[in-house]
Amino acid sequence: MRVVLEIAGWLLLLQGAGGVINTLFGWWSWAHDLLLVNRLSFLSGYEVFASIVLGVLGAALLAATSAAKKREA
Repeated sequence: MRVVLEIAGWLLLLQGAGGVINTLFGWWSWAHDLLLVNRLSFLSGYEVFASIVLGVLGAALLAATSAAKKREA
């Protein structure tokens, strides 16, 4: 279970960082369709905020998995 949470955390963190960079700077125009915030039509106009939320959720999942690792050791 811990591995699944860690992978999900990294994916969310990557999606959040990629979404912020793509929305603010437009550097990754080739990755526009790969980002979750660009796929969801109801987030139109709120891509930056949704990307920040995804990044924070990813960081929280990674922190939770590292705390679980320390607790087990």
